[in-house]
Amino acid sequence: MRRRRSPFCLAAVLTTALAAPPHAAAAPGPAAPPKWIQRIDSVVDREPVSVVVAYGGHVLYRHKDWVARPPASNEKLLLSLALLDRLPSSTTLPLRALTTRAPIDGVIEGDVWIVGHGDPETGPQDMRDLAQAIAAKGVRRIRGHVYGATGPFGRDWFAPGWKDYFPEYYIALPTALTFEGNVGPTGRHIGDPERRAAASLTAQLEHAGVRVTRKPGLGSAPSKLKGLATVLSDPLVAMMKRMNTRSRNFYAEVFGKLLGARRSGAPGTIAKGARAIETFASAHGVNVVANDASGLSYANRVTVSGIVRLLEYAESQPWGATLRATLPKGGQGTLVGRFGDVRLRAKTGTLDEISALSGWVWLERVRDWAEFSILSRGITKTRSMQIENAIVGVVNANASPRT
Repeated sequence: MRRRRSPFCLAAVLTTALAAPPHAAAAPGPAAPPKWIQRIDSVVDREPVSVVVAYGGHVLYRHKDWVARPPASNEKLLLSLALLDRLPSSTTLPLRALTTRAPIDGVIEGDVWIVGHGDPETGPQDMRDLAQAIAAKGVRRIRGHVYGATGPFGRDWFAPGWKDYFPEYYIALPTALTFEGNVGPTGRHIGDPERRAAASLTAQLEHAGVRVTRKPGLGSAPSKLKGLATVLSDPLVAMMKRMNTRSRNFYAEVFGKLLGARRSGAPGTIAKGARAIETFASAHGVNVVANDASGLSYANRVTVSGIVRLLEYAESQPWGATLRATLPKGGQGTLVGRFGDVRLRAKTGTLDEISALSGWVWLERVRDWAEFSILSRGITKTRSMQIENAIVGVVNANASPRT
């Protein structure tokens, strides 16, 4: 049963309230945010932009950080994280010449097969090196073909969320055995890089004094081949730096197939690479929807909070600084004309009315790196770059955990 308030008690309360001195101070309200935060708020106000800035495991600024957006080529940053979490940065990828029969008295009575393992930079110099290594073993005649192996990656060349013209204009066929970026002499993407690699090795063998009796070709390599010669790629981290600095889609999809094959077994495919990125992110509490490794897919999704959380994880790993060094500086690569006076390392991303910029920005007030991510959708590239430039500039010059 509710007790009714006594009228005397109520009167006492009213009397006390009315008797309060007119000059009594009001309860203090919340402190105004630092001016640098107010400046960023004014930039992002009502814009379809998500932002997170973090330092030392603490969020310094957030805006619409829960919205999942397409990362565009920031997908290459997610790929780089997943790669370095699985493979040493010093990893080299072999390019092998194998044969169906071991040479006897300088003669190979069979075919020679070139097998690649995901080096996106294979070219004529590698074939010259292979030819010289084969000749150095005393081989003088190959009574068969030189073939380029079409495995151990799949030959898939499309992903959900890609526009139908992307394979023709924006991404060459990602193969295990690549040759000159899988681009032909006229600049068109080609469908037979393995055959072209075989033709190049055949010519280099002839130049080195090794006669090849049959024409070059491509195909599925037989099992139980015998080793003949091997050349190695540059270290993985060096190739990743070239990928991230210029945002090379071809490198990303070749490395995506490499990652997929390392995690799920051959053949490496675009889908397996995407699943490997999702699995890596999920293991660290981040939900990513990935359909490729390059970021060409409009169906990819991630939040800025998720990206920053993964960058914070990288900071805790021995390879964190290595990853940061693969990203372009201001004025470099895809950041040409931007951030010339700002210290940062960041990956860009661009699709139609989609923009991304994520990585590390230097905090001048504390002399240290902070993680950040900015994703936008629905505004022009010019406007999104203006917003990104303003945010990064303010954070670089003014942000501090103590303000």
